[in-house]
Amino acid sequence: MQQRPNPRANLARLAAAASAALLALSLGSSAMAAAGGQASVAATRAATAAYHDLATAEAAGYGLFPGCFAHAEGGMGVHYVDFSSVADGKIDPLKPEALVYEPLRGGGMRLVAVEWVVIASSWTSAEPPSVFGQPLEYVDSPNEFGLPPFYELHAWIWQPNPLGMFHEWNPAVTCAYAG
Repeated sequence: MQQRPNPRANLARLAAAASAALLALSLGSSAMAAAGGQASVAATRAATAAYHDLATAEAAGYGLFPGCFAHAEGGMGVHYVDFSSVADGKIDPLKPEALVYEPLRGGGMRLVAVEWVVIASSWTSAEPPSVFGQPLEYVDSPNEFGLPPFYELHAWIWQPNPLGMFHEWNPAVTCAYAG
C-alpha cells in the first residue's frame, strides 16, 4: 500500500527549513567570519588543490620567491608567487597571489597555505582589502621581504595552524629542510 503525501507534514518541514534559513541569514556575516567562512575556504581549497603538485603551480604562473621564512612564532615556508597578480589591485579568493610550501626532509615541498598579497599603491579602495571577512594586514617598507608597502593575509588551509587559520606564522611549519 502506497502512502499518500501528508501536506501538513510537508508544510511543517518547509516552515522548519525557512526558519533555519532565516536564522542563518540573521547570524549572517558574524557567523561566517567566526567560522572563518568555511564554505568560501572550501572553494579556495578546491581551486588550489591541483597545486599540491609544484610543477602544476609553476605551469600556472607561480614562481619562486627566494627564501624560506621562519620566525620565533613558527614557520611560514617557501612562497611561489604569481607576480603578475601582486600589483593588479585585485583580490580573488579563488586565486591567491601566493602558494606557501613547507620543505620536506629528503626533498620536495608540501602545500600548506595560500596568501593574498596586493601592493598598497595599487589598492584603490579607502578600506583595506579583505578575504573571508578578514582584513589583509598592512606591511610597511622597509620589510624583510624587500617589497614596497603591501597588504597580505595567509590562510593555512592545507596545514592546521594552532595560532589560527589566518595567523601569519605557523608553529607546525618548519624551514629546517630548506635547501
